[in-house]
Amino acid sequence: TCSHKICLLLSSFLSMFLEEHTDLTFYVKRNSEPSEGNVRLSGSESPSEGRVEIYHDGKWGTVCDDNWDIAEAQVVCRQLNFPGAKSVVIGKDYGTASGPIWLDEIACTGKEKQLVSCQFSGWGKTDCTHKEDAGVVCESRSNIDITRVFKAKDHIGLSGDLGQIFDRGTACDFLITFQTPSGNKKDDGTEEMIETTICAHKAIIMLYPYFSASAGANNITVTVSKPCQSYFTSFIRYLYTRKTDITYSSAMCLHQLASDFGIKQLMEDIGRLFSNVLPDDASFHSQVSLYKYAVESKDLVLEENCVQYMAWNFQNLTGSPVWADLPVELLRRLLTRSDLVVADEYFLLQTLEGWITNNGGSLSSENQADLLRLIRFPMIPAEKLYELETKSLLFSAHRDLYRDSVLKAYQFNVLLYSNLTQLKLAKENDDYKPRIYTGETWSITIVPGAKSSSSQNSYGRYGGYYPSPTESPNKQLSTPLHSSLLFKNNMITWEANVLKTQNECSRRGLRCESFPAARLALRNQYQSTSGVLFRNRLLLTCQNRYVCQIQGFKGDLAYVSTNDTQVLAYPCPDDKYTYTFVVRPEYV
Repeated sequence: TCSHKICLLLSSFLSMFLEEHTDLTFYVKRNSEPSEGNVRLSGSESPSEGRVEIYHDGKWGTVCDDNWDIAEAQVVCRQLNFPGAKSVVIGKDYGTASGPIWLDEIACTGKEKQLVSCQFSGWGKTDCTHKEDAGVVCESRSNIDITRVFKAKDHIGLSGDLGQIFDRGTACDFLITFQTPSGNKKDDGTEEMIETTICAHKAIIMLYPYFSASAGANNITVTVSKPCQSYFTSFIRYLYTRKTDITYSSAMCLHQLASDFGIKQLMEDIGRLFSNVLPDDASFHSQVSLYKYAVESKDLVLEENCVQYMAWNFQNLTGSPVWADLPVELLRRLLTRSDLVVADEYFLLQTLEGWITNNGGSLSSENQADLLRLIRFPMIPAEKLYELETKSLLFSAHRDLYRDSVLKAYQFNVLLYSNLTQLKLAKENDDYKPRIYTGETWSITIVPGAKSSSSQNSYGRYGGYYPSPTESPNKQLSTPLHSSLLFKNNMITWEANVLKTQNECSRRGLRCESFPAARLALRNQYQSTSGVLFRNRLLLTCQNRYVCQIQGFKGDLAYVSTNDTQVLAYPCPDDKYTYTFVVRPEYV
């Protein structure tokens, strides 16, 4: 039996633990009797992640990812009583969705209390398929401050007292023996194990099913790897206090222990910490290693963070030491993404052909073909299609695949609006959708604060604009209406600006919510009946080293400053950004 004070503390902890998890109970109860406009997350084991679904007209339906960005994710997460959104998920497969697609082209400011308060096309008005269902990763209740310092915060008032109870072992009634291989063999050839026993309290341990601390059990023996031996006590102490200090050296072990023992909250919190260190390794060894580890530990949040970072910084990845030996499954994951940042699709094909050629001995012809089919041939510039037969490294080895793919690309380029072609342009087929192309045809870069050699506007070698000291950075970009050859001579002009003050916004008839704001606006009109929709993107490149954020435009504007409705996907010291504006026309 425990002393009166200890029993009170443990009882209070149980009450607070259940109170902190009432959000799960609330969701279950609410989902059994949903109301108009309710939202939920589906398709994930984590309650803080999943496909966004909304209730309307007696049915649950999904939301198309067109125009879906962090502001919309913030609204969903806060509506579900989470603190906010960690990231948006575009086109991720959370299983097969059923029901209607209720919302499309949704536009939120990030301040709405419910998703239905945002602007959208109308209930059920969409041209999307379920492959384009939007998802979110919400910030769950966490006792870890996600910062570069990796320092814990204590949000539970009893943490200190419960930590002292654990440290003293007073009135403990459950023994946890953890074994660690010593690296030596016994005389009988079996592995020699080092055993350490921790005396814990069943009232705490029974909250975590893995330990099987039922009424009749009073001990358990577990195995811990040798590198993580020194962190096991800290891990058990976390079960009492729900807080811990994370260091670079302990993060991997504590994450592994959380994964092994089913402590999903700790696993997800530490998984998000790794986002802070992904940009630190220009060699990409850490990113690839973390990806492999995330797959093994089934941490979907960490896995997505790693893949997203490598997709956004794909061209850096292709020049890194790990590129030649990149796991084929990881390469396949990258090639399926529409947020892959490359100069153009032809560059991607050449890069893939080089990788396959270098790894040809370990890849079957079928596996090579599977990778090549992920190239979006209709997105390759028409003039480059003519060169493939003579310049491609793999054309002769995969002649039929290339010819079929090139034929499909030619049809797209010259027969876009025929009834026959429209039938073939299956909207769920990603081959006809652009990635994020940063070549000069579709993008322009602005470097705020760069010094100019004169007081007049000037342009850098790679399109960077160096403004005069008193002028807001801006530049014009001319693009075809669409990448199809039909529009080769149908040019439109864009103006790209970085707006620093409300006065600059007002002069353009705008009301900006925060600064700096990025603006990408058409200077001439085009026929809206053409079936072309622009889904443009703003890329923030940190200190000319790595892409730390990609976001869409709401109308003509994208807000850059970090605030309550936007958190950078990857940290950038001193907020020193280069702005890349990318025009992305899509046939709808």
